[in-house]
Amino acid sequence: MDLVAGIDIGGTKTKIGLVDCDGKSHEQLFFRTRDFDNLDHFLDRIVAGIEELKAKFGSDVNLIGCGIGAPNASSRKGTIENAANLKWKGSVPILAKLKQRIDVPMRIMNDASAAALGEMLFGNAKGMSDFIAITLGTGFGAGIVANGKLIEGYDGFAGELGHVDMTLGDGRLTGLNVRGGLEAYVSATGLKRTILYMLCKYLDESRFRGIAYNDLHGEDITKAAEEGDPIALKAFDYTADILGLAMANFTAFSQPEAFFLMGGLVNSGKWIMDPMKTYFENYLLEVYKGKVKILVSGMEGKTAAIAGAAALIWEGRQ
Repeated sequence: MDLVAGIDIGGTKTKIGLVDCDGKSHEQLFFRTRDFDNLDHFLDRIVAGIEELKAKFGSDVNLIGCGIGAPNASSRKGTIENAANLKWKGSVPILAKLKQRIDVPMRIMNDASAAALGEMLFGNAKGMSDFIAITLGTGFGAGIVANGKLIEGYDGFAGELGHVDMTLGDGRLTGLNVRGGLEAYVSATGLKRTILYMLCKYLDESRFRGIAYNDLHGEDITKAAEEGDPIALKAFDYTADILGLAMANFTAFSQPEAFFLMGGLVNSGKWIMDPMKTYFENYLLEVYKGKVKILVSGMEGKTAAIAGAAALIWEGRQ
């Protein structure tokens, strides 16, 4: 059976799956990206993971390629460049090094751009020619499709919208040292930082007053919101406001038919989605109001990023 290895390199976890031409991931595994200071050891673990999955599949696997989604990945150079949430700095020649280990066609791309391509091939963006996919995980990523084409940019780095300054240079630092950058506010990490900000700004009683930053988790913040914790509710509203403004700004330069949201922060559901939709519509220019849909990914939640990475290979075969 023809399958593609979809590899999603995230700031916290690396996920690998074997994906068919319909975007279904038949087998998958993950390991902690941060456990590997050495790039060669990390790549060896990827190769071992692919072999593990092939053995689990239980029948002959014809591996026709590897697609890789990663933060700050250059689709033109095959490198990862100074990714904020990864340990390997500088220009990392990840594609060339992985090709030395596995002799199959390979492509690498910004993880959010890969997710956009996956959404177009396998998800809810089938038939759409203008949309933006936004990944809300450890950081903030964006993949832009305009006139039916994925926007890669001159050097393969188009879509780094997580580092757009939202505060005129007077805010939090992102991992790339952009002051006031979007991902410092709208991401799983940004939400945690906002909880601390709200604890300082307000005197409301909250379960978070006795919890250290490193013990904060997104699912705990969602649960607290469900229980009416005022600090959690304020944090979600603050985050939704910034995201709504950012998306309204993004609408002005490409007029997407839809935004597709995916990633861990989307699991917070109505606590972020409902207020964000209200803020978004309020911030939109009049000419765009009521025209732009906000949707969640149509790819299966836990394997969406894997399928998106695999789409880099399947795109040329469909």
